[in-house]
Amino acid sequence: MGFFIVLSILPFFPFLIVYWAMYGWKKDKRASLRTAMDVTTVFLIFSVSALFNLTFDSNFGFYLTMILILIALGLIGGAQNRLKGKVDGGRMFRAVWRMAFVMMTFGYVLFTIFGLFRYLMKHM
Repeated sequence: MGFFIVLSILPFFPFLIVYWAMYGWKKDKRASLRTAMDVTTVFLIFSVSALFNLTFDSNFGFYLTMILILIALGLIGGAQNRLKGKVDGGRMFRAVWRMAFVMMTFGYVLFTIFGLFRYLMKHM
């Protein structure tokens, strides 16, 4: 459990570890990048949820993240249904998962900077 917590606090480590391991195994940069993004998203979700809770003195961070992911799944599923008449669950989940990676990375950077700024202002 302690190893998971360390990787959640510093989610760029699992990204680098998975990327280099996959690249060493498959020699395909694109597939390595996708796999690293997919694995890192799990760590980013927990990390951003914890940073949200610390920043806003809340316990709602994880639930908010899950609600946003479920809303995104519903929106993309609805769009697929309107455009193609059917929902491809694999493509839908993959699209939301990759969007979650981008949004969680942005949230991680934003909450880290905001938290550091808040900490410095509090202790000056």
